[in-house]
Amino acid sequence: MLNSFDILETIRMIQEECLDIRTITMGISLLDCIDPDIDKACEKVYNKITSKAAHLVEVGEQIEKEYGIPIVNKRISVTPIAMLAAACPNENPVKFALALQRAADTCRVNFLGGYSALVHKGFSAGDLALIKSIPEALSVTQNVCSSVNIGSTRSGINMDAAKIMGEVVLESAKITANRQCIGPAKLVVFCNAVEDNPFMAGAFHGVGEPDCEIHVGVSGPGVVRAAVAKYPDATIDELADVIKKTAFKITRMGQLVGARASKMLNVPFGIVDLSLAPTPAVGDSVAHILEGMGLEQCGTHGTTACLALLNDAVKKGGVMASSNVGGLSGAFIPVSEDQGMIDAAKAGTLTLEKLEAMTAVCSVGLDMIVVPGDITPETISAIIADEAAIGMVNNKTTAVRLIPAIGLKQGEMLEFGGLLGSGPVMPINRKSPAKFISRGGRIPAPMHSIKN
Repeated sequence: MLNSFDILETIRMIQEECLDIRTITMGISLLDCIDPDIDKACEKVYNKITSKAAHLVEVGEQIEKEYGIPIVNKRISVTPIAMLAAACPNENPVKFALALQRAADTCRVNFLGGYSALVHKGFSAGDLALIKSIPEALSVTQNVCSSVNIGSTRSGINMDAAKIMGEVVLESAKITANRQCIGPAKLVVFCNAVEDNPFMAGAFHGVGEPDCEIHVGVSGPGVVRAAVAKYPDATIDELADVIKKTAFKITRMGQLVGARASKMLNVPFGIVDLSLAPTPAVGDSVAHILEGMGLEQCGTHGTTACLALLNDAVKKGGVMASSNVGGLSGAFIPVSEDQGMIDAAKAGTLTLEKLEAMTAVCSVGLDMIVVPGDITPETISAIIADEAAIGMVNNKTTAVRLIPAIGLKQGEMLEFGGLLGSGPVMPINRKSPAKFISRGGRIPAPMHSIKN
């Protein structure tokens, strides 16, 4: 039951500590839009999305006014488009991307995710055509996002897919080089992708989900940072309790918004994803939380331990606040979207290798990392494979979103602006993994995947 103190505290969090609902995302199944005639399929896709999400933005804006809670993004996720492309094998899947963009424009959403393929155990009809079309699709659309799942704990890692995705990421950067290489900023390569993720660019609507549902992604790095700052002399376990209690309050707000949006839109309430998603805004940084715990700068020794504590406490506090917790849930560490991470990377304290270690204990993985434009596709593939291996062995979701900065060198800045922020070009290991990547095949699933 809410009291006046809780209400005033929430207002303060919103006004002073960057608390917001990062997104409400409507998941929509497109399985009933499959048609061997791609033009008919695209029309069905457009009609279904614009019908289901006709009032999504309007409802989000109403909830903002009703509760005084900022809802930063309104988004849509759809069935992996490779499944629809399979029915029209001789056509260019980019037609689907254009239909998705048209629907996004009509519904006025910030992003639409689901130009995706799931190839963790191999390629089926439609997968290769869609994957190879990703650079073009992302270059001719503005709000469409893409993802490819190349591995899982149960199936291992599809190294043929990892090889292709290295080429796709680099080509996507080259084809959008005149637009700050924005293409790969809308592309995520997953291991153990989840079906109910509301965050972009990796969101898609899984086949196990209902026809339509609403997800909420909450965010509050600034709130957690402020809470930690109040206890400069707390022990580690006391600090964990502070973070758990703070995460509880943040998640309750997400539960409230999700339930309200579900009722107003007359669709089932999916999940609350309680991930700490940072922004370039002052004070809205996961890195600053870690530094508030006692690190001189994020990336120094002890960073992985601090992040493990933060991620665990956020999940424990959030689970107590909602029975609908799902998605990814934890702490995101995107470099270009987090001012503390940007500062640490520019200082050389935070390296690609340290970020890889951090991903073993937090949500997702190597996110929004700018690398030199002369990186080889084999190196990108190897980075993807390393991250997928962490996800596969640890039975967790990991992902890679690298942006090769065409024409820029190590230390220079790539500027996106807005929510995507900016990022320094980070150094990479220049020794070649080409022989390993060229072998192809599949890394077998780990022994602990056999659970039946």
